[in-house]
Amino acid sequence: MVSHGENNQWTRVITSHRPFFSFPLREVLAYKDLLLLFVRRDFVAFYKQTILGPLWFFIQPILTTIIFTIIFGRVAGISTDGLPDILFYLAGVTAWNYFAGCWNETSDIFRKNRDIFGKVYFPRVIMPLSIIITNLFRFGIQFLLFLGVFVYFLVGENDLQPNLFMLLLPLLVLLMAMLSLALGMLISALTVKYRDLYFLIQFGIQLFMYATPVVYPLSIISPEKQWILVLNPMTAIIETFRFGFLGSGVFNPFHLLYSFFCISIAFIIGLLVFNKTEKSFMDIV
Repeated sequence: MVSHGENNQWTRVITSHRPFFSFPLREVLAYKDLLLLFVRRDFVAFYKQTILGPLWFFIQPILTTIIFTIIFGRVAGISTDGLPDILFYLAGVTAWNYFAGCWNETSDIFRKNRDIFGKVYFPRVIMPLSIIITNLFRFGIQFLLFLGVFVYFLVGENDLQPNLFMLLLPLLVLLMAMLSLALGMLISALTVKYRDLYFLIQFGIQLFMYATPVVYPLSIISPEKQWILVLNPMTAIIETFRFGFLGSGVFNPFHLLYSFFCISIAFIIGLLVFNKTEKSFMDIV
């Protein structure tokens, strides 16, 4: 705080008292340089002292796709709606990795960054936002890998039917970012008191993947039971992603609208809990 003369006219007052539901957009824009610094830090810290470095962006989805192809495609013989196994699983893995990566990394924000939070003020929401942006770059690189494989099969003799619904990609990415941010902020607030919850989330993310049509198409589920999976907001996102680029899968605009509604509610709840926790978490951790 800076004062002018004896009138104590402050140019800025930092206080914990603010509306229960607020998103400090102006402050985020004012601290955009810090946001970019955190993004750069995440990149450097993650690949520091690695031999392959950013090549892991490609290696991880490739290895995962190969394993899924062998286990679920060859051994289990799960249908891929007539699509090439590699392309089917790579589509699911590309979208899922972005969501799961954001959720996982934002679930332990307060504990991992307590030293920074305790020394200097900045809008705390910048930290989860930096994770979302960092993973967006990773998603972009992995998406290019998916496009390369997609074009390879497209020029071959494969029954791929890309359509205009692929233009929904920005909306799908936004929905995945909002949902992962909401869940991450909620879990990070709870792990301030209950640290065991973070380890449970690591296991829970894996289980959540199998409740999402990543390694199987929604069409293999009987119509009268599909509603169970549709309750998962990620189901419509993954299915729409595949339908837009591959022309196969289940696309229902009402399912996507339901996902948008659920994710919006989850985002509001996550932001409310995050705003409440950030005021006092330094007294707990």
